[in-house]
Amino acid sequence: MPDSTHKALSQRHSTQFHGIREYAPLPSAATDLILLGDLTGRYATGSYSRLNTDGRTVALRDDRQGAAEHGHRITAAIACHVARAGGTIDQLTRLLLHPDHEGGRHARHIALRSGQSGALDYIRRVWASATAAVSASMALGSRHDAYEVLAALRDRIETTPWRGERGRTALRVLRAHLTFAEIAGGPLHHASERQTAEEAGISRTTLRAVYDTVLKPGGWLRRLRTGHGREGSTWYLGDGSAPGDGAPVLPSRFWTTQFPPDPALEEWTTPETATTADIDSTVLGRLMGHDAFARHGLGGAALMLISALHQRPAQTVRELVGTSSVSRATTYRTLQRLAYHGLAHQTGETWSLAPRALEGIGNSRPESDTGPEAAPAQGWDEVAEHHCTTGVAARRKARHAAQRAAYREALERLAEHRSKAVVIVRDGHQVLVPAPRPDEIPPAWHAPGGGVLDPATGRPATDWRIATDGRLILITPSDQRSYDELAAAHAEALSEWNSAA
Repeated sequence: MPDSTHKALSQRHSTQFHGIREYAPLPSAATDLILLGDLTGRYATGSYSRLNTDGRTVALRDDRQGAAEHGHRITAAIACHVARAGGTIDQLTRLLLHPDHEGGRHARHIALRSGQSGALDYIRRVWASATAAVSASMALGSRHDAYEVLAALRDRIETTPWRGERGRTALRVLRAHLTFAEIAGGPLHHASERQTAEEAGISRTTLRAVYDTVLKPGGWLRRLRTGHGREGSTWYLGDGSAPGDGAPVLPSRFWTTQFPPDPALEEWTTPETATTADIDSTVLGRLMGHDAFARHGLGGAALMLISALHQRPAQTVRELVGTSSVSRATTYRTLQRLAYHGLAHQTGETWSLAPRALEGIGNSRPESDTGPEAAPAQGWDEVAEHHCTTGVAARRKARHAAQRAAYREALERLAEHRSKAVVIVRDGHQVLVPAPRPDEIPPAWHAPGGGVLDPATGRPATDWRIATDGRLILITPSDQRSYDELAAAHAEALSEWNSAA
């Protein structure tokens, strides 16, 4: 679009809706979205496809459903822009229902189909969702602001007590998402379940349980969009300020009909761990994917103790119980295991990491070194071999790779628009000949890489290829047809071929 036209549209928008401009000017991206619509297709991703009920395959939506989903995403984005700029629902309504604004096409279509009252009800619902989303998120002006937010979030994660085995597993998953967010440059990031499980060093079953019982209810993670196809899920990192404050939500199998203790009678036991922790999550993030810290290896308690000792060396068991959020009995047991492998040593009543305990990921702090007489730590591979956990991460990655390959193969079969007829030219007219069975295709037609050889010339035919089931696929501009259209074309081809014969 010429600059003059864009400036004219922007000036017209500023003149007609100067109320929003005067309160808090909208960014240029919001103005373009309101005036011109989604020209780049940013909000069309996933609108024209959906996940089937089996949760594994992708089904295509018809044009009407896809257009409605696309329009709703544009409307929601405009509502978020207006809410973030301090606008009101009345200003949003005027923006969407203005006849010259392409971004309000979906709302105006609802007004034509369901009446003005239906459109206003729809706008109120979108506005309620937008205001809730804006109030629960933070606008980041630059990448520097994003890194400041992530740094503050990392500090909050490191000072939050993660009690119990489930809490320690949740910390590993949250640290994996924090790594993905740091790579993405903000709290909004993309990650698949398999990718997160490999980073955290746990199984997908455990990962889903932690999502549903700790991280989502506690306000640490929000899944904005479920991934499908080749795209991972879209996540947003929170600050754990949900009402549950990160407390795990027990599954139904742990529920009981026993009357709970009365806090007024002091029947609740006082937790021995402190209300705050003090660990180095960077060390935890680098170690948690290693085989030595698998389920039957050193485990999550060792990760917490190593991270706490790296953050502040020379701690007593009493202090470690508070800084690592590990119970006293587990702390004693885990410290003895670390000492057996040469990862930690005791001086009087205090414990510290060995001088070379974290060799390979960065040495521990100088304060933890007690002198050259300290025995060097064993390598992590030797620790994993001692606990018979060697190869756990490699087997998990291989299994995930096989699952990805099978899933992508299924998606490719779904994406293949199969033409069940062969085209020949007879008397200047194209005649469709039904394709033979897969076992009847001559081997001479097969070309390397799934291509098809032209029997007349012996050269690869660019318009043809062989599908995964062995049938021929004709690639033409008119190949974007539904199954019913292909079935009708196949029946027509049979009739035409019989008549020509």
